[in-house]
Amino acid sequence: MTPAINKPLPELEALATSGVKFTPQTFAGKIVVLYFYPKDNTPGCTTEATQFRDHHADFVKAGAVVLGVSRDNMASHESFKTNLELPFELIADTEEKLCHMFGVVKNKIMYGKKVKGIERSTFLIDKQGVLRAEWRGLKVPGHVEEVLKAVKALKKSG
Repeated sequence: MTPAINKPLPELEALATSGVKFTPQTFAGKIVVLYFYPKDNTPGCTTEATQFRDHHADFVKAGAVVLGVSRDNMASHESFKTNLELPFELIADTEEKLCHMFGVVKNKIMYGKKVKGIERSTFLIDKQGVLRAEWRGLKVPGHVEEVLKAVKALKKSG
């Protein structure tokens, strides 16, 4: 079941770095920013991760938890997280369960070949576990600031 705007998240479970288990209940009472990215240690994904890192204190202040998601395995995530000093957890969606649930797996053309990849996307989930906003097929510049603005607006509205 694909999550829909203004509807509660369906049941799901995923493992993240530091032994964190993500379910809709894990972060009840907090706003969750779930961002999907194509691959650890690639230029665009590194830029996006460092921008979330650099604004992390603002997200925390606004009552939000940031979680990154890609198809990379836990070892790759732990290394990516350590190298970039990321203060948030990364979900290893190696079986693409979350990627398919959120509809972010797309056919892309890479070096002239058709490949299946992750469409850079971010989802904003409120304190009650309801999906409130989504950004799909986004560009990295300015995106983190836009998400932070949405988090602050959501915090104000309750």
